[in-house]
Amino acid sequence: MPRRAEPLPKAEPKPIPPIGVKVSTDMERRSYGLRARARWTDPTSKRRIIRSEIVADEAAAHAFFDQLRQSSVKGMDVSMTLTEFVTLIGDRWARGLDPTSTGEVYEYGLKLRVLPALGHLPVTQITAGMIDRTIDEWEKRHSASTIKNSISPLVRVLDEAVRDGLLTVNPAKNRAKRSLHRNAFRAQPAEDASPRAHAIPDLATLTKLADACGKVHQSYSDFVMLAALLAARSSEVSGLQVGDVRFAKNLVVISRQTFPGKGGLVTKATKNRKERRVPILDALRPVLERLTEGKEPGDRLLVGPRGGALTTATVRDATKWDQLVIDLGLPDLTRHGLRHTGATWMADAGVPLHVLQDILGHASIETTRGYLHPDDRHLASAAEQANAFLSRSSRPASRSRGSQRRQERGL
Repeated sequence: MPRRAEPLPKAEPKPIPPIGVKVSTDMERRSYGLRARARWTDPTSKRRIIRSEIVADEAAAHAFFDQLRQSSVKGMDVSMTLTEFVTLIGDRWARGLDPTSTGEVYEYGLKLRVLPALGHLPVTQITAGMIDRTIDEWEKRHSASTIKNSISPLVRVLDEAVRDGLLTVNPAKNRAKRSLHRNAFRAQPAEDASPRAHAIPDLATLTKLADACGKVHQSYSDFVMLAALLAARSSEVSGLQVGDVRFAKNLVVISRQTFPGKGGLVTKATKNRKERRVPILDALRPVLERLTEGKEPGDRLLVGPRGGALTTATVRDATKWDQLVIDLGLPDLTRHGLRHTGATWMADAGVPLHVLQDILGHASIETTRGYLHPDDRHLASAAEQANAFLSRSSRPASRSRGSQRRQERGL
């Protein structure tokens, strides 16, 4: 996963006349063009506000004045660009997203792909066609999942633009579901589209990854093993305490998550706000015994080199994760892929679906079903039935008894 994008600079919003305020306008010819100027008095501060713009001709000047009047009605500048709008609304577009997983991925997509491609355009001028052409360019360089994680935040941002009255409809809606013709996403095999595709193939490869991370610091190796063998999110690994490890019952209780937030680390309940219990696998037991030895139940189970909580960003930066997984032949592996790894291995081991759902904490069993290995036995049965049917239909039709008798009589 790419390094976190720098936050957008906080730009001062352009002034717009308040509702009901009288606006004076004038135009002045200059050597470099026509200066269109609007003036009004702020009813609260009583200050005289001036906003001007250099335009090509009188028609453009009148368009500028009309734009200001529309901005006054809507309560915001209707000429603002997408980047300016995202800066204005802050993280309002991300409401309801888990900041440690979906929210983080969508933020990458917005800042690293959407705004560089469309951020300079006025929100009111963004069309479905522009978005389609942008997606066409993304398809040449990025996977379908990366494109989805870029369109989704764009949809959310433009939903806010609709709510604020800048747009009447959201032009990004259904852009990820375009018909599969020239402008479609590259087709993916069913297995590649499932979470199984993001899993590490076997325990030996996981151990190799953990050892490579351990060369930087042991805590990074432990992070890898905990996330994979508990099928846990990075934030859940960060939130584990010593008392969550129950050797007597051979399980680990996952009841909280810790992740970076505004003002520092945030600790809260798990994503679905429910405690879940994960069995301790043999490969993880030595790690847990070492991490719990001599500690109090309320102590943090895993701490970093400086004694603080580990986060997915800390692991990424310290281990140079992106290059590390490429060198190990796992170029698409993210930290969240470690959770997919544990879930995939448990599914392949035959853990019942409803038990696996409880271990992973999925609200819907259909989400859990994505970890099951595709079962193609029903296709073999279908082939047998079809072959039997075709075999019967290809036999020559039997002659009637009457025709056989007439032939025998020489008729």
